[in-house]
Parts: sequence; C-alpha cells; structure tokens
Amino acid sequence: MMKRWHAAKRLLPLFAGLVLLLSACGREDLSAINPQGPVAEKQYGLMTLSISIMTLVVVVVFAISFYVIIRYRRKPGQNDIPKQVEGNHKLEIIWTVIPIVLLLILAVPTAKYVFAFAEDYSKDENAIKVNVTSHQYWWEFEYPEYGIRTAQDLIIPTNKKIAINLRTQDVLHSFWVPSLAGKMDTNTEGNLNKMYIEATKENVYRGKCAELCGPSHAYMDFKVKAVNEDTFKAWVNEMNAEPKAWTGDPAAYDKFKTSCLSCHALDNSQSLGPNLKGLGSRESIAGIMLNRDNVSEPINQDLMEQHLREWIVDPERVKPGNAMTNGMTGVEFTDEELDQIVDYLSNYKLDSLKEINKQ
Repeated sequence: MMKRWHAAKRLLPLFAGLVLLLSACGREDLSAINPQGPVAEKQYGLMTLSISIMTLVVVVVFAISFYVIIRYRRKPGQNDIPKQVEGNHKLEIIWTVIPIVLLLILAVPTAKYVFAFAEDYSKDENAIKVNVTSHQYWWEFEYPEYGIRTAQDLIIPTNKKIAINLRTQDVLHSFWVPSLAGKMDTNTEGNLNKMYIEATKENVYRGKCAELCGPSHAYMDFKVKAVNEDTFKAWVNEMNAEPKAWTGDPAAYDKFKTSCLSCHALDNSQSLGPNLKGLGSRESIAGIMLNRDNVSEPINQDLMEQHLREWIVDPERVKPGNAMTNGMTGVEFTDEELDQIVDYLSNYKLDSLKEINKQ
C-alpha cells in the first residue's frame, strides 16, 4: 500500500503540470466561458450552477468519507464490530431527499432555458432572419428580407435577435459561436433546425463547425461581426449595390469570369462557391488564413494578398478535400493575370466594415 502511495506522489507533479498546460489550450475568443450575449450568459449560468452543485456534492462526500475513515478506523486491539446504521430510516430519508432537491434546483432552470433557447423568432418583426447553409468546408449566409447572400462573415446588428434557420448542402455540420450561443446541427432540407443568437456589443466573434464533417473539419471557421444599427444598414446598402468595376486588363477579366465566376458570384445570386463580394473586408481567406499579424491588430493588406494568392494557386494544401480543388482542375493563370485577380479581390472592401475590422 505504501509503495503505491509513494508512486502516486511521484505522479502528482506530472498531473499538476498537465492541468496547467491544458488550461492554456484554446483561444479566448472561442470560449464558452467567456459569454458575450444573453443566450451565452444564460448557458454559462447553467454551467456554473451544475458545476457548483457537483463541487458541493464532491466536497461533502469526501468530507464525510474522510471523517468516517478517521473516526471509525480500527484501533489496536479492537475486535468488536461498530454499530451498524443499515435500515436507519432517518438517514435513508436524508440521503434520498437531498439528491432530489439538488436535481430539482438544476432541472427547473435547465428546462426553463432549454425551451427559451429553442424559441422561434423567425416570425418576429424585430428579429433579423438569416438562412445558414453549411458546405464542405465553408458557410453561406442568406438574408431573405434584404436579398443578400454572402459567405464566411455573418454581419449582425447589436441588441437584436438573429433568427437562424440551419441546413446543410452536403454532410452533417454543426453551427457554433461559443461566445454567443451553444451549437446546433445543420440538417438536410425538410428537417431544419432553428436557433437564435444576440450580441450586446460591437465585436468580432469566432465560429466553428462542431461536427466532424471530413478531412478539413478543423478548418471550417467563420466570423460573426456585430455592428451598430447604422453600420448594418450601410452594409446592407453596399451589399445590394452593383459589383465593383474591374479596372485591369479586359482579357484577364474574361479569364477571371470564365474560371472563378463560374462557381462564385459578385452579386447576391446563388453560387456553388462562396460569394466574393467584399472579400477584401473579410478577416481571413478560406476562413482560416487570418489576414492579421495577430487577432488584436487591423487587417494586413500584404498578408491578405499573400494568403489569397496561396489559396488560388493551391487550395488543396490549405484545405484538403475542398470543392475548389476539383473546380480549379486545368485552370492556370499567368503571373500577370493572378496579380490582377488578387489585386481586384483583396481591394474589394466594404466601407461600412472599416471600423469593425480595426478591432
């Protein structure tokens, strides 16, 4: 017994080190314990309540266990059996009632909020409706009330409920913005899931796919940009405006049109690939190639152009298994054509998002 205890003591520093190491894993902007909206705050409250109850139970059980071990341990020369409490009605009532009370304390708010989180705001006149479609490995966002269709960046006004309809174009995915709400699966047509999110302050919130969906599942990221009401209206106007004019070589534009725009779009029409309108205002290329030196600095134009060039030239290296790899088969651009395409897309910025992109 003593040998086992000495062996366990040698492992304690290792386990303590692992706890400290794992506590530093992940990102602050992808944390469910850093709530930034009403839904996430209530979910965090439920987590806090359940962890508090579990901690209380563990502490009490261990305290009683240690007390019993010490108080009633066999003493030298003691051979009699201590008084047994089996069948003690008072004790049995106590350790039956206490768990029931604890379960009720947890169950009542859980049931209350589970139904509240599932409330359908799609018919609420004050809510913003968004149809979210998941693809391997990108996100499409449609605003049916505004006739807008975009990708990768979900733009929402602060202090408004965003009613979301979730569907998938291929395999099962899961929509998750940890700082704003819990995850919800995207199902096929006819079995739509619905949820809502809400942000109380202007910020950029990171989102991910939370359902294993293929080799690039870990790279299926998106951004939620919460802006004020005026900025949102300005963004809607820009998205409904005519696409930015091409100022380069017409021959290069023809190549861009026949190759890139056969799958993508610069207007609000539906397309096979992500919508490219306002690509220069997005925080990342392909959802994962961050156009910032770090998350706290403004978008770096040179870095964006570098990432865009890498993505166009070799999308399979960036996101294995993505649909663009097959779509680019046989398409080759000269250096001059590639430079013009990169220049056009990276400088296709939306003035309405300038301030949020500085955060």
